[in-house]
Amino acid sequence: MGNSSSKLEKALAECPDDERYYGLENFGNTCYCNSVLQALYSCRPFRDRVLAYGGALPKEADENLLNCLAELFMQIQASKKKTGVIPPKKFVARLKRDNELFRSYMHQDAHEFLNYLLNQMAELLEAQDKAAGGQQQQQHHHSSSNGSSSSGSGRVQQQQPSSPFASAAADGFGSGSKQGGGSIQQPPRQQQQQQQQQQKRPTWVHDIFQGRLVSETRCLQCETLTRREEVFMDLSLEIDHNTSITSCLKQFSKTEMLAKSNKFECEACGSHQEAQKRIKISAAPPCLILHLKRFKYIESLHRMRKLMYRVVFPFELKLPNTTDDADGQDALYSLFAVVVHVGSGPHHGHYVSLIKSKSTWLFFDDDQVDLINESTVAATFGSTQEYSNHMDHGYILFYEKVTP
Repeated sequence: MGNSSSKLEKALAECPDDERYYGLENFGNTCYCNSVLQALYSCRPFRDRVLAYGGALPKEADENLLNCLAELFMQIQASKKKTGVIPPKKFVARLKRDNELFRSYMHQDAHEFLNYLLNQMAELLEAQDKAAGGQQQQQHHHSSSNGSSSSGSGRVQQQQPSSPFASAAADGFGSGSKQGGGSIQQPPRQQQQQQQQQQKRPTWVHDIFQGRLVSETRCLQCETLTRREEVFMDLSLEIDHNTSITSCLKQFSKTEMLAKSNKFECEACGSHQEAQKRIKISAAPPCLILHLKRFKYIESLHRMRKLMYRVVFPFELKLPNTTDDADGQDALYSLFAVVVHVGSGPHHGHYVSLIKSKSTWLFFDDDQVDLINESTVAATFGSTQEYSNHMDHGYILFYEKVTP
């Protein structure tokens, strides 16, 4: 996959002056990390916020995963040359220190790493903003007790949020994945927790990637409709052979029958009843992440298996499974990054990333960067034959909303 370095340099010369295309050194088994970091760096809104965050950090700031990511992005952005290689040694060391899952040299899952990274970032931003808010309250209380203000007018000036870390977020976000069955009735305590979360302001991580799902369950006995909203940072989609992302999204929102041992606990009826359930997107995020569930446990084999199915994903996408009143219902999304799994199974293989910069597609394989064309991206759809020697498959797709 790729062309000569001279052709790459020529193509990069036509790219924006502020863009950098750096490979990342592999430390044994860190291709899962490198491929995701390349996709996130190519997400301009995310990169800009990380760089702004890093620029606002005090020199004595404690080391954490977000600080290490900001330092890595700043190192890439500050490089004089357009292309080269950077070792993300500090970031990887911090990742392994924070989570023992990533300490071994075994094959890791890129999607698990992506979810962990975004969750950790949001939690760190929440904690930092909460601390900044507490300091503001103390300053406000101190000014009130003194009966003075910085303006000298005898009134205390209204405190405005000034934290560079953004504000507190709803916790517990992650992948939106359609789950069969179970009650969606919310007990009072859960409703109270949800109301408290809704009163919180989202972090900039949520501003970029978070969308909303609405789950509707209709009791077939009393016709009562129960609605429940939840947030997602990415959608995990079941896949079939010779299908498309549009079909997978429609399947995600297909009406499901809850019956037999899987009946719905209807609060209105006061008992378990047969019901129909469906999930749709009620708010589409600025940047949409789609995860194809290529690794599945096969009961007859008693092990995980990689699904080599051909799944076509478009370069431009309109969501087919939004609610009628959804925010961003008619939005058009453009594909800008693909994390590809290369290999025959879930416990071994390799990850690479395909990145779009303006109208140019590039291939990132750890420290290697090459120019490619759209046909190379299409080759990761998979083979039309369920069993083939084709091992490159799109695994995580990154789309950005196209502004009119």
